Amino acid sequence: MEPTHLFELVIVMFLAIIALHYAAHRLGLPPSVALLTGGALLAFAPGLPAISVDPGLVLVIFLPPLLMDGAWSIALARLRRHVIGIASLAVGAVLFTCAVVAVVAHLLFPSLPWAACAALGAIVAPPDAVSARAVLERVRLPRRLQILLEGESLLNDASGLVLFRFAVAAAATGAFSTGEVIGNFFVLALGGAIVGIVVGTAWFKLVRRLGDEYLIIAASVLLGWIAYLLGEQLHVSGVIATVTAGLIMSWHQHTVLSAAMRMRGTSFWTVMIFLMEAAVFILIGLSLRDVVERGGGFTTVIATMGLPMLAILVTLVIARFAWVFASDFVLRFCAVLGFTRARPLGAGGATVLSWAGVRGVVTLALALSLPEGFAGRDFILVTSFAVILGTVLIQGTTLGRVIAWARLVEPDSERARLTMSQAEAAMAQAQFGTVQSLAYDAEGKLIHPQLLERYQRRATSIVDYAERTEHYIPVLHAHFDVILEAVATGRRELIRLHRAGEIDDETLRELERDLDLEELSAISAKA
Repeated sequence: MEPTHLFELVIVMFLAIIALHYAAHRLGLPPSVALLTGGALLAFAPGLPAISVDPGLVLVIFLPPLLMDGAWSIALARLRRHVIGIASLAVGAVLFTCAVVAVVAHLLFPSLPWAACAALGAIVAPPDAVSARAVLERVRLPRRLQILLEGESLLNDASGLVLFRFAVAAAATGAFSTGEVIGNFFVLALGGAIVGIVVGTAWFKLVRRLGDEYLIIAASVLLGWIAYLLGEQLHVSGVIATVTAGLIMSWHQHTVLSAAMRMRGTSFWTVMIFLMEAAVFILIGLSLRDVVERGGGFTTVIATMGLPMLAILVTLVIARFAWVFASDFVLRFCAVLGFTRARPLGAGGATVLSWAGVRGVVTLALALSLPEGFAGRDFILVTSFAVILGTVLIQGTTLGRVIAWARLVEPDSERARLTMSQAEAAMAQAQFGTVQSLAYDAEGKLIHPQLLERYQRRATSIVDYAERTEHYIPVLHAHFDVILEAVATGRRELIRLHRAGEIDDETLRELERDLDLEELSAISAKA
């Protein structure tokens, strides 16, 4: 394919993303479902060339920034609090699922070598970070379940990648050692964490010296790729390196980035991640044509592989349910024995956690990276795509109903000590204290009376609001509605002045920025 045609195809893909997202919104479907289905239909569109996805390139391009985005936005305090539960899902559940799938695959095809069965298990075992985000952004979960799923999606790719590489090596050499796999996993994870700490610390020191906000935003965007590529070059876990660097960046961004940097950087980053996440699902759909052709066509695939694919998909779901419910039973048993930190999820929480295991880009990339001539390669490819399609279409579309059925309740232990209103009151009191100390000159004369009165009034009103939030909500909504209408009127007048030639472009942009900030502040306060 010529470079010009490739660029045209990329533009068509982005246009399709906009159209499919809009269609999903109108139809009330998860965007991932619309994008995956749309990509699959585009793959068979007349005149469209076959799309060959380079799996290594897909992982390098898409995985680091998406992992960084998850690490950037994750709640660090809750991540530390639930690290054992996250490790159980990201390592234990992946190992268990890999083993169960390998056994079932060997029962279905006794002639298939154990190493190939283990490779299939490693490919389909880890739920995908991109798919998990696409599902979770449309539902509301208790904080504990949210952090378990987010933490799992950040770390389980490392487990799957290590298992996959050992399975492929075992298929080539005929030797496989469980103890060696486990030992190497911890070595790779530790090495990745060290690389991530080095890269994250270097970013922190660099940002403090750069001074230019655009250079800082650019350095921050490149951080994920740098950590991932460096980790892979040093033969440690690039996934763990990326996540570790992202966590360091998340921790320090509140102190080293200015407000302008955060607003501009977040705007750019949000659009980039939106396009990347959507492009991943489009690419998965586009790869269907290649996968089906490798399997001999739709008719041959369904006739020869339909039941085995369904068996693997059902095995995946059952294995995750078994692991999650067994872990919850252990927690319940520990609670009975008097371990106060052991808090079981309950049947509803365990069901939701079990049903949320959606697969995606990592599964496809690993399947496509299998070497030519690998035993059972066509079956593994077709099954991997079937697993992605099945989990996204079935679990992704029904997770909201499962959550509604479970009637989950946020436990008191997961709630923050202060509400947002109480935190705002504490912040306002601190600000008032600072203004009060600076409002008088050295002789004790009040030199900033209006400023002092404003902050005093603000501190008093916010404290009162925190104590009687329910009483003030309707009044405040009406208050900010008036502000938004005033902003809209000001914006219309500003544009009229500019169109009439009475103000220049610089004045327009400066005043428009002030209106934008006022509008965002009002929308945030009203929410």
